[in-house]
Amino acid sequence: MACRKVKAKQELVRLVRISAESVKVDISGKKTGRGTYLCSAQECWEAGLKGGRLEHSLRTTLTQDNREQLIKFAEDFFKR
Repeated sequence: MACRKVKAKQELVRLVRISAESVKVDISGKKTGRGTYLCSAQECWEAGLKGGRLEHSLRTTLTQDNREQLIKFAEDFFKR
């Protein structure tokens, strides 16, 4: 979504809109709701969360708490 590169689904991380203002990481890729994908590059996560692309793609507005949860997930994900 952020870098717009075409990659295999296994190389991407799915984010899903659960409710009007809640977005969760969907590791299994099977949760119901409007979803979008980010690749596993830190630059893509930063661009998606920073530029409003994620909100536009999921047709929602992130709360500050939800944004912080996603940033925390990304930080932990890239420490591996």
